Amino acid sequence: MLEASLSQLEQLVSDLVQQNQTLSHTNQTLTAELAQAKDENESLQLSLMEQEEKHGATAARIQALVDRVNAGPVSV
Repeated sequence: MLEASLSQLEQLVSDLVQQNQTLSHTNQTLTAELAQAKDENESLQLSLMEQEEKHGATAARIQALVDRVNAGPVSV
């Protein structure tokens, strides 16, 4: 009976070691994917800020043109 219990314990330990290795590998994969997602997110945020700047500058130029048109005819 002691031999059977010891054998079961060895099997359980072996299963736990295997499960730990699998979980460790999964954790490494997820950590790498998270780092990549963070990099992509940062890149997208920078791109968005650049686009907002460009749109702001374009809106200001359009508004200046509209203001010029609304100011009336230019005398020559």
